[in-house]
Amino acid sequence: MTWLKRIRDGILTKTRDKKETPDGIWTKCPECKKALRSKELELNYYLCQHCEHHLRIGSYEYFQLLFDEEEYEELFTGLLAKDILQFADLKAYDKRLEATKEKTGLEDAISVAQGQVNGKNLIIACMDFGFIGGSMGSVVGEKISKAVEHAIEHKTPLLIISKSGGARMMEAAFSLMQMAKTAAKLSLLAKAKVPYLSLMTDPTSGGVTASYAMLGDVNMAEPKALIAFAGPRVIKETIKKDLPEGFQRSEFLLEKGFLDLIVGRRELKTQISNLLAYFEN
Repeated sequence: MTWLKRIRDGILTKTRDKKETPDGIWTKCPECKKALRSKELELNYYLCQHCEHHLRIGSYEYFQLLFDEEEYEELFTGLLAKDILQFADLKAYDKRLEATKEKTGLEDAISVAQGQVNGKNLIIACMDFGFIGGSMGSVVGEKISKAVEHAIEHKTPLLIISKSGGARMMEAAFSLMQMAKTAAKLSLLAKAKVPYLSLMTDPTSGGVTASYAMLGDVNMAEPKALIAFAGPRVIKETIKKDLPEGFQRSEFLLEKGFLDLIVGRRELKTQISNLLAYFEN
């Protein structure tokens, strides 16, 4: 049937007039591919009711899940990345930053807040994958540094929730410098005997894995989270060997001693408060 005949028969018009499902009502599980009601998903800790897959969520969703009564104070707002190198790939970096801020409503790939978790004070620095793949740029490094300083000053434990594709290539060496910067700051936190908990979520990779994500007093991960430095294809081409199935998932890393705990999202708040109580004692 030709396009012209479809117009004459009214088929094309009928197709265009077909009512679409309103955005935001349904969410597709990336694991089992089943449709989930978004409201029910929110009430279920953003876990698939069919396969228990942990869907990716952002910093503010974690703040709401963890802080008592969803009450918290956001810290260090107003820090914005700049296109110092005048970098351009498919799009100029400054244009990409503006477009991403408008799309996500975020200032950068990390947000920091303080509040209470089951009555215990905690500072949480949480990454957002939706902001240029959760990439680690100068703002991410600066916010983590400021969070560490704040934790030391107020003797308050720190939790960093990582979700990142790694270093932000648009900032080149400025991004790579954040690995050393955050590691040095966390060493000061250790000297001050202030607890640091690290939670790795899907995905945690690249320079984030190679720096602050793996430096916690307790290193935790969500179930089946991808945690790696380089991707499996790059590793296979480098070592010329087949790799074990699931070797970059949190369960494999726990078995090999790279992680201390795997914590499901339902138990996360209780587990964190238990760890805080342990460090208090």
